[in-house]
Order: sequence, then structure tokens, then C-alpha cells
Amino acid sequence: MTTAAARLDLRLEPRDKDRITKAAALRGLPVSSFVRDAVLREADAAIAADTVVTLSAAESRRFLAALDTPFQPNARLKAAMDAAASVAQR
Repeated sequence: MTTAAARLDLRLEPRDKDRITKAAALRGLPVSSFVRDAVLREADAAIAADTVVTLSAAESRRFLAALDTPFQPNARLKAAMDAAASVAQR
């Protein structure tokens, strides 16, 4: 059995605490376990929404086509690379 090493305290309106207590009882869980599980589920969803990119079929085809196309720097990028190379050679 592991012991929690960190605490998280929060203030709730009494009616919100009552709702949480009722929901935990309906699931047969202690309030702390119910809240921990719900918060971790929401945290995982928020992290996934921020880190996962979903493309449509058309966007996926465009992306893969771009990866297959050799890179061609434009004139401004070529000039910037030339300038950086001359600074590096000094």
C-alpha cells in the first residue's frame, strides 16, 4: 500500500461538497478517492487536448505530401543562411 505524499486543499460551497459527497457515495468511493480520480481524469483530458493533434483525411494527405516534398528555402531564408555563415566564419 502506498501513502500519498502531497496534499491538495480547496474550498467549496457547501452545496458543491454535498453534490460531490452524494456522487462519491453513489460510486461506493470515499470522497477523497472520488475527487482524486475525477481530477486526474480531467487533467489527463486537458493534457491530451493540448498535446494531441488530430487531422482530417485531407489535412493528413497535405501533411504527408509536404513531408515527401524536398525542402526549398526561399530567397529571404537563403540570404539569412548566407549571413549566418559569414558571421560564423569570422
